[in-house]
Amino acid sequence: MTTTAPPSPPTRPHLRLRLAPDSALPRRLDGVWWPHSYDLLAELPQLLTALPRAWGHITGVAVNGAAWSAAPGRMLVCNKVVQLHKAVARRAPDTVVLIAPGHGRRDLLVVPPDTTEEDAEPLMTAALSARA
Repeated sequence: MTTTAPPSPPTRPHLRLRLAPDSALPRRLDGVWWPHSYDLLAELPQLLTALPRAWGHITGVAVNGAAWSAAPGRMLVCNKVVQLHKAVARRAPDTVVLIAPGHGRRDLLVVPPDTTEEDAEPLMTAALSARA
């Protein structure tokens, strides 16, 4: 009799996220996120579960409606409801806004998914180095 190991579960792509260091000074960006696609339902759970606990429970996420694929008005992440807001943001079309009651708002720059690693790495570093 031959035995074989059960198939391995599909691997999830690694999260490409860089957060700004904690600071008492206000920042324009709290981090940079380089998702693998514009599929919000696929990308958002991994992002939200990786955020620092100090940011609180994210209950709302606002994204550029023109860039991201269709999504419902809310989704369940780690057994908690997250409200999704899609709008055309003229001021900052390439950001994701995260809202946590009692903890405020966090803004993440979104690097387009089709950006090459060669281009994305310096962009992510520069975005977090920029002042307010």
